[in-house]
Formats: sequence, structure tokens, C-alpha cells
Amino acid sequence: MLKSCFRVAALSVALAGSTHADKAAYRSHALSMFDDVKYGSGFEHFDYVNPNAPKGGELRLATVGTFDSLNPFILKGVAAAGTLLIYNRLLTKSLDEPFTEYGQLAESIECPDDRSWVTFTLRREARWHDGKSITPEDVIFSFETLTTMGLPFFRTFYADVTAVEKIGDHQVKFSFRSGTNRELPLIIGQMRVLPKHYWETRDFGETTLEPPLGSGPYRIEAVDPGRFITYRRVAGNWDQDLAVQSGQNNFDLIRYDYYRDDTVAIEALKAGEYDFRVVGNATEWSTAYNFPPVDAGWLVKEMIPHEVIRGMQGFCFNTRRSKFADPKVRQALAYAFDFEWTNARLLHEFFVRSKSYWNNSELASSGFPEGLELEILEEYRGRIPDETFTAAFSPPATDGSGDIRGNLRKAQSLLAAAGWRVADNKLTQTATGAVMTIEFLLVSPVYERIIGPLQKNLERLGIESRLRTVDSSQYQNRLEDFDYDVIIANWRQTLSPGNEQRNFWSSETAEFNGSRNYAGIADEVVDELVERVIAAESRQEQVALTRALDRVLLWGHYVTPGWYSRDYRLVYWNKFGKPAEPPKNGLGFPHTWWYDADRAAELRQRR
Repeated sequence: MLKSCFRVAALSVALAGSTHADKAAYRSHALSMFDDVKYGSGFEHFDYVNPNAPKGGELRLATVGTFDSLNPFILKGVAAAGTLLIYNRLLTKSLDEPFTEYGQLAESIECPDDRSWVTFTLRREARWHDGKSITPEDVIFSFETLTTMGLPFFRTFYADVTAVEKIGDHQVKFSFRSGTNRELPLIIGQMRVLPKHYWETRDFGETTLEPPLGSGPYRIEAVDPGRFITYRRVAGNWDQDLAVQSGQNNFDLIRYDYYRDDTVAIEALKAGEYDFRVVGNATEWSTAYNFPPVDAGWLVKEMIPHEVIRGMQGFCFNTRRSKFADPKVRQALAYAFDFEWTNARLLHEFFVRSKSYWNNSELASSGFPEGLELEILEEYRGRIPDETFTAAFSPPATDGSGDIRGNLRKAQSLLAAAGWRVADNKLTQTATGAVMTIEFLLVSPVYERIIGPLQKNLERLGIESRLRTVDSSQYQNRLEDFDYDVIIANWRQTLSPGNEQRNFWSSETAEFNGSRNYAGIADEVVDELVERVIAAESRQEQVALTRALDRVLLWGHYVTPGWYSRDYRLVYWNKFGKPAEPPKNGLGFPHTWWYDADRAAELRQRR
């Protein structure tokens, strides 16, 4: 086991006398947030892969919607599925540790104890697909381009970078605002590197259907906009023998086919038009695959329990709209959603109720605050709801019978306290005369049957509501412009929350088009807690701060909590191999799976 921040006797090199190091630093092949690094410098592969997995075969996947661009880094256009397959990162994250990264484009990392800077030494063998070397200039160009022309996310993610410079033929150094962001060296390591010489003659800010130049295990082979895209594995690519790539990227060809909607996509899977599907719809799982190929074992229907962290999913209120500005209104509307009845009648008991923004992990708050978490929250007493200290948060619940009159009475009481009364059968704001109406913006008709019963309950409160289901392009545009009342939002989380939290919750991003602050949260306490989470100096402190942030977000009632699953539910044709156990923090698909030629031949013969 190797100590965090590179304390490895055989690998550590003090750099106090270096011309570019103003503080003693250590060099290593890996970097972790707090805990020990699992894999030593001579490791050959991650434990969750099969290093002897055969290369070859084709993997056919499906996605719903359309695309008009091959640039996934900008707001403009809709990028094709899988476009990140052509790029490499400076570092790559292991999937069986909380937050540890290993050299990919970089062969080593240097960093001082206070993490005020990080230096990456690039591998001399690293090449673009056109044969040109990957250089520090490429890294600098990537950073500058992503933060000026890329998605708004990059500007907040890298906000604490103060300088980036080339310090050697193969070295690039990032300097940070001091003492505030322990995670940032790891965050910079996740950056995908772009080829400067390619993009210098093209407009990065525009959509493109010209396959971009990359350095990763795949290159784009064929494109038919809105219909399909294929990726060909680069045989003999410079990175194929790296330990971090061993047993991975095994398919020769990966193809994504586009379908109009999920109904068509399901039937295409059953007809053998593509190979693999993750099922998130309860009715689909329970009813769509009761047919002979499943009984015969040709089409595998498999449920795999996992320990993957689940973020919040639910009905998100756009607080930029005055009707949702009062938290009492948002709290009241949550009483109109009957999860227990919905889960039993419509979702086949498929899901568990979301009660945290960090479900299924030690980062989730629960019960009453205590210990270090309580100490942190006490600093904000008077600036956060009193219930934060006096009640254990739990979303409104029912007995599942469908009778929610008690909950609707509570909703009416909260609405009255917020200045809303029913007049002429319409919920009306007493001060302004405004009538409450709600539009649910959807990108898939799947949720229409879930929202239908909710609409009936809202009607009993005097609220007129409507559903608006739009195509993926229109939905993305409206999402980026915050042009909605309520959406079904989902915030994915990690076991080591950090810089991405600014993009989710901070005041700075509330009016930042394209940010993931879908609710429009602009709260000084949330801002302060986000910055403290980013600057946490130990795992204990990180956990306590995250729980405190979780609790403040929950009592802000920005979301009516939805649901999540503790299992992967997969349906795939039986022609693949996979490691015996998936990684702790993910499924490992498609990177660690492989094409089994014998199974595929048998399947063809039997079908």
C-alpha cells in the first residue's frame, strides 16, 4: 500500500532544489485524495479486469434521439454518443478506490504537500492518431480552449487554476490558488487533452461532423448524422500496453444506432438489431422480456447488486421563477406526490425512495446531525431552517393506498402560510393575484404516466398543470437556457465530492447558462459549504461537510425527491465475456467486457 500524496520511498524524489518547485514535492505514478494508493508503481493491471481478455468482435449499442456534432466539449449542437472514446486523459481513475488516479498520458505526477501546484511529465511515446507527439503545448491549449470556449462547467471546475506553463520538453505545470482546493490536482488530471495542431485550423466553438483527431483507443470510422456512428479500435495504439489499459477496450468495433424512442429501441433489441441495454424502466423490466429467447438463455436478463453512489433524482423546481421562490411552496408541492402508490402500482416496487443527494453512501445525511457535522451546522444556526437541527429529513410518505387527503391538507396549510389561497377553484397568490400553473418539461414520454396521477393531486390543490414532451435537441436548449418550471433532474455524485459541486449549487452558476444548477440555487450558506467541501483536508472532514451540505440542500426543498435502484438491470445477447466481479464503483461496461467468439457462434447457430 502506498501513502497518499506520493510518500513512496522507491518513487519519491524531493524537488526542493528544482528550478520550478518552490516547495518540497514528491513524484509518483499515482495520486489519491486522502487514503492509500492501492496499486504500486509496478502494477500490471487493475483487479477488476481480465488481463487476458481477447480483442475483437463488434459491440452494437443504441441511444434515443439524434446528433448533429462530433464535438462533446461545447454547448452548441448535440454531440454523438461515444465521442469521448477517441480521447485520453492525463490521468485515469481506478474504479475500486474512492478517488485515486494513475498516469495515462502522464507517466508521473509531482505535487507538494499543500497541493498548491502539480506537474505532469508526459510519456515520450504518447502520440496522436496522425503520429505526432503529444506535447505540453497540447495540454496548455486544451486547458485554455476548454475554459474559454468549452462548456460552462469547465470554467467553474478549473476556477482555482492561476497559471499553466511548460517547464520542460515533456513537462507542464499547473499552479493553484493556495490552500483551498486539495482535489484540484486530481481534477486537472481528468482533463481530456486536445491536439493543438489540429484545432488551430478549425473553429472549436462550432459544431462539426468531421471526425476530430484523438489519441485514445478508438477513432471514429463512420458517421451518418442522426442514424449511427461507429468507432474502430486503433490496433497497436501507443497506449495499449499501459497497465491502466490492460484488459480494457477489447471490442474492435463499437457502433451506436439512434432510435426515435424507447419503444422502438426495445423492439430492436429483441429483434437482435443491437446487443446490450441497461434497463431503468420498471415496466420494461417486468413485462417487455417475457419471451422465448430469454427462457432459452440467448438473451440474458441479469440483475447485479452494486455499491455505486446515487445522487439525487427528482422533480426539480426552477426557483428563478417567482412562484417557486418560497421554500414553503416547494415543500407543499412535495406533498402532492404519492411515491408509495406510484412505486407499487406503476413501478413494480422497482425503486427505493431518494432521501439524500448522496444516496447509497456514507456521505448521505440521516437522522439528526451529530458530532463534527453538528459542529459545522451550528456555525450557520439562524441562517438555515430550524428543522435542520430539530427534525430528521424525510420526504412526505403515504400508506400506498392512494388516499392522500392528509398530505394534501398539509400542502394547503403550507401554501396558505406562503400567501396562496384557492379562489374560483384556482390557487391564487393573495398579494399579486397570480394563478399557480406548472409545466413539466420532459424529454421522454416514459414519465408521463408517473406525472399523470401527480397532476390530479395538484388539481385538488387548485393548480393547473400540463406536460410538455419535446425532442432531445429542444430539451437540451431549454435546459441550458433554464426555460422550464419543473424538470426531472438527476445529479450524479462521486465518493469524493469537490469542484463539480460549484456547478451544481453555487450562486455563481445560478444564472450561468448551461450549468447544472438546475434549481437556480443562490444561497450564501450553500456557497460556503461547497467551498469548504472542496478544501477539506481529511476524509473525516470531507464526509462531515458533505453531510452538512446535503442536509441544507434537503431542507431547501429544491427538489421533490424521486427514486433510485440498488441494482444494475441488464439485458444483453449472450455473446460476451466479462470479469467475474464488476468494480466496486461501477459496472465496467463496455471497457472491461469482451466479445466471446465461441458464444457468438453458438448463438448464431441456435437462432
